[in-house]
Amino acid sequence: MAPNRLHQSNPKIGGAGRQPLRGRLTPLVGILLVAFSARQAVSAVSPLLGPISGDLPLDAVTTGILGMLPTAGFAAMGFLAVPLIRRTQPEHLLLVSILLTTRGQIGRALGSTTLAFLVFTCVAMLGIGVVNVVIPPLLMKYFPDKIGILPALHVTLLAVSTAVAAQAAIPLAGMYGWRFSIGIWAVISAAATVPWLTVLAGRRTAARVRKPPTSEVPPPRTSVIKPWRSSIGWGTALIFAGCSSNTFAALTWLPVVVIDRGMSPGTAGFMLALYSILGLPVGLVVPFAVARMPRPLPIAILFVVTFSVGYGGIIFAPITSAAVWVAIAGLGQGAYSFVFTMINKRARTQTGSGVLSGFAQGVGYTLASLGPFLFGLLHQPGDHWLPSFGMLGAWLLVLTVGALMINRPRVLEDALPAETARR
Repeated sequence: MAPNRLHQSNPKIGGAGRQPLRGRLTPLVGILLVAFSARQAVSAVSPLLGPISGDLPLDAVTTGILGMLPTAGFAAMGFLAVPLIRRTQPEHLLLVSILLTTRGQIGRALGSTTLAFLVFTCVAMLGIGVVNVVIPPLLMKYFPDKIGILPALHVTLLAVSTAVAAQAAIPLAGMYGWRFSIGIWAVISAAATVPWLTVLAGRRTAARVRKPPTSEVPPPRTSVIKPWRSSIGWGTALIFAGCSSNTFAALTWLPVVVIDRGMSPGTAGFMLALYSILGLPVGLVVPFAVARMPRPLPIAILFVVTFSVGYGGIIFAPITSAAVWVAIAGLGQGAYSFVFTMINKRARTQTGSGVLSGFAQGVGYTLASLGPFLFGLLHQPGDHWLPSFGMLGAWLLVLTVGALMINRPRVLEDALPAETARR
């Protein structure tokens, strides 16, 4: 029975099918604005490591810690969000996350010590971690009929967010200093609170905003969902680990790698922006393809291949051709769009989506935090970064294993009883 349910892509089934956007425009704007602001705090820093080091000492270990803070923060909030999602409305959690992100960005821009810079960076990453977890259940709550287009728009704006901050980092720092360059993005982050405050205020004054039908099944069924007892939960976590270890290592170290090979700092910032923006085209296409494929393993394998080919070119090809290989590696970021879409494809309910999202990101980002940290530690002068990229290759194998585990068409709510019964 599970495959038949899955064929129609979760709850977007039934009578909820195609709903007008009237009454959902404010949440739509809120989700898109959050997506546009969600990665600027991550990518605005790495092009500026040189200028920042002039004021705040950043050695290889400190830079490695800085690189692992995004995944560590995402992991921590992934674990915490699982119980919170059961007790708190996702809109409230999202507002808290936006405030944390804004406070962290302002604090690190004003910080006068390396410790303060790291602490407030951690605060910002914790906020983004909550965003990562609550967006899938919010999409299922407000847009159960848009499993393809809304995840596509969300992931696309994540790519735009990452690229815009990376590309603008050096020019803004040149005009106003590095503190302004990394702090200005807090304005966009703060603006993302407005739609959600509007939604919550409307509920209080009008008793309740009329919301579209959702697919939520009765609480007794969803309240006992334990994704750690399912291969769906662990497989999704391994995809997050493999994808994020590669992506965040690149966001932290790619400018350093290409500068080490002879590229100018300004061009290195462009390389990071190019890498980031390549998540845009795949982010638009992948959710539609995944939603229509019962077994989407080939899509995941494609991203493993693009990561690998791009890394080979970055290491061995002439530096003059770096843009080609950075672009190919950048296409591998489509793995994030793949796993983001699979969360709602492998869950039928809002609660199932939230719990799977929290568990997978908690475990996945915990493992992935080793990627950026080890990338710098494994490098020695003269080794051409081979050990560092070899480590990322091992994480691509982890990604492949995770994709195999969630490839079979079924949903978390159906898989758990069967798997538990076999124990």
